[in-house]
Amino acid sequence: MQLSEGIRARRSVRKYKAGSVIPEEHIRAMLEAAMMAPSAVNSRPWEFYVVQTRATLEKLMQAHPACKMLETASLAIAVCARPDLQPGRGFWPQDCGAAIENILLQALDLGYGTCWCGCYPAQPRADEVQKVLGCTGIPVALVAVGVADESPAARGFYDPERVHFL
Repeated sequence: MQLSEGIRARRSVRKYKAGSVIPEEHIRAMLEAAMMAPSAVNSRPWEFYVVQTRATLEKLMQAHPACKMLETASLAIAVCARPDLQPGRGFWPQDCGAAIENILLQALDLGYGTCWCGCYPAQPRADEVQKVLGCTGIPVALVAVGVADESPAARGFYDPERVHFL
């Protein structure tokens, strides 16, 4: 798939084929793509938690009410910020967002559906997810990943009213 096609084909998938297993090499490819994202002064202020156990996915659904799609997703990738790796900069939300988008596009290229579920800055949602993960980083998002069991229509589109040439 060409990059331009992938960008336009990406969708937020909320229904997955339950029981599908994602091979470790595909998980690694998604994480490598995430870590290839740009970051301020190449600080790479992130860490990733791959959640595959049903029990922990259930806890994440309780912690994050908008993540009900984890019921059938194969896994979730939690993208957590590490502001301590970027002292005095504060660009970690953008850097983590770039990493998340790379996960979404790599997953699509591998044949999976995804859904980006934001955590930060919604409190106490981020705090609850942090407790489930047992991490000290700031949960920026959970990305549900699995074999899509739906084909949502495109929701994004080019809007010339939002473009200003100077």
